[in-house]
Amino acid sequence: MENNKNRMQEYWQRNVRILLTLLGLWFAVSYVFGILLVDELNQFRLGGFKLGFWFAQQGSIYVFVLIIFIYVWLMNKLDREFDVHED
Repeated sequence: MENNKNRMQEYWQRNVRILLTLLGLWFAVSYVFGILLVDELNQFRLGGFKLGFWFAQQGSIYVFVLIIFIYVWLMNKLDREFDVHED
């Protein structure tokens, strides 16, 4: 019983670590790249648009959708590892 409780505690710790890492990545892309570093990034162009503008308008949305898929993949892997996956 105690072993199962420890495994579930480890499962949630790793779940929270994954979540915080991905949210940190999203924060970096949307806030840091899209707002704080916009002037430095605007020196470069992507698809005809300044890179800072692109990150603020499109890049953060694309990264957010990518993060959703990464989260699903990582959580499925974690669920299988801890044998809490759905069949």
